[in-house]
Amino acid sequence: MATVVLHVEGMSCNHCVGAVEGALREIGATGKVDLAAKKVDISYDESRLTVEAIKAAIEDQGYDVV
Repeated sequence: MATVVLHVEGMSCNHCVGAVEGALREIGATGKVDLAAKKVDISYDESRLTVEAIKAAIEDQGYDVV
């Protein structure tokens, strides 16, 4: 398992947390959103997912990965 921390703009509430964490689950990753820090700590299987795919899943929810 690999881990990555992504900085995400646009998250402001529990709905945002659910949207981002749910999108990560759908692609086979696990994530923990920190709203105050505007970051997401993500664990994923690097043989199945790329960081680019993870970023795309978050951005598809309407948030900006910076």
